Amino acid sequence: MNQRQPKPEWLKVRAPGGERYLHLKRKARELGLATVCEEARCPNIGECWGGGTATFMLMGDTCTRGCRFCHVKTGRPGALDPDEPTKVAGLIAETGLDYIVLTSVDRDDLPDGGAGHFAATVRALKDRAPELLVEVLIPDFRAVEADLATIVASGPDVVAHNVETVRRLTPGVRDRRATYDQSLVVLARLKALGARFTKTSLMLGLGETRAEVAEALADMRRHGCDIVTFGQYLQPSPKHLAVQEFISPAAFRDYQEMAEGMGFMYVASGPLVRSSYRAGELFLKGAIAEGAAGMAPVFTPLPMLEQGA
Repeated sequence: MNQRQPKPEWLKVRAPGGERYLHLKRKARELGLATVCEEARCPNIGECWGGGTATFMLMGDTCTRGCRFCHVKTGRPGALDPDEPTKVAGLIAETGLDYIVLTSVDRDDLPDGGAGHFAATVRALKDRAPELLVEVLIPDFRAVEADLATIVASGPDVVAHNVETVRRLTPGVRDRRATYDQSLVVLARLKALGARFTKTSLMLGLGETRAEVAEALADMRRHGCDIVTFGQYLQPSPKHLAVQEFISPAAFRDYQEMAEGMGFMYVASGPLVRSSYRAGELFLKGAIAEGAAGMAPVFTPLPMLEQGA
């Protein structure tokens, strides 16, 4: 059994609460909707839900893959809920959220991996609330171009796919079907298919070196990725991969500067940053609004986020 290290002070956060948080949690339960915020035990759940952002996990709470860092359960998923796109759109309209992130479990059991269901949810959200900003954080869909095209054609404002870790560590961290090179191909194809903003994320603290992070960033840029986030890996249970290192706030600043120097449009880097964290939301709201007004987006990085700030 893994020996869990005590968390440093910069990783401690307040317990979630507040009226909007409690309302959203109750309504999601009533509608049978899953949120990755809860399933993945995200430390920022209270801040994000209270501030107008939530990440919904489509297609159930059971994944066909078994990544060693992920708390989402693995098994045989049930049938898709054909009403899920309508339920998600209705809940968002009711709660007044203005930035929604859609993600999902992997559904290798479905012919299109669930791309059509994903796209139907994006369209339902846009039909119900045209001003809503929608980010999708997608599986790799085995890099099938037709499935990736289905996602892009549905009109999300941001398309994200996480590389998760550096090349050397990928086989021991991710499911064998989720390879490092396949994720890079996904990012490149999304951009080629017309995705406006593409985004990815790296977990730190799994034993990667600075040189390996630099290599991964260079690979991402070569494959057209616009936005990257860095966050601390936190072991969700004793059965999962152990934390090899708690990365200091100073090291996160270093990685932010490294990524900015490589030309990423926006970088969010900090111990509590997650791929769907509000830093990206705040940046993208401004960029998308300027683009909608016919202006070239101005990519001004926000300060590095520490301790959930």
